[in-house]
Amino acid sequence: MSQTMKKTSTAAMFGGQNTKGRILVVDDEPDVRKVVKMTLEKAGYQIIEAGDGEQAIQEIKSGENPLMLDVIISDIRMPKVNGVEAIQFFQKEFPHVSLIVLTGFPSVQMATSFMQNGVIDYLVKPVEKEKLLAAVSKAMEQREISHL
Repeated sequence: MSQTMKKTSTAAMFGGQNTKGRILVVDDEPDVRKVVKMTLEKAGYQIIEAGDGEQAIQEIKSGENPLMLDVIISDIRMPKVNGVEAIQFFQKEFPHVSLIVLTGFPSVQMATSFMQNGVIDYLVKPVEKEKLLAAVSKAMEQREISHL
């Protein structure tokens, strides 16, 4: 499928809105979600928000077609279902969706473990706009490669 056809079909699926893809942002800090959402929407992505892992799981299951999600950006330390549990769920139930970790409590050991288990990138808050956009771009490329 050509890039033009992909953009057209994606735009058609979202009410004519031209979008580069759908991203679920999971973070218990509203300000973090707001900044990430604004950055990614300006870059052309459609954003869905969740305040914790439990809400994220509900969001991904509630859509008319959960397979239409391209990337999940998740915090680690959250109430209810934490990021580690949510990421394990997403990897098991939706292996086609690329995952990015965004945390305020970096750990080399945790980063290594996530990366070895298929997470596309491990970002530290506050994340620079360029790093966030580069990670999402990389995640979108990985998703396209896995569909070939």
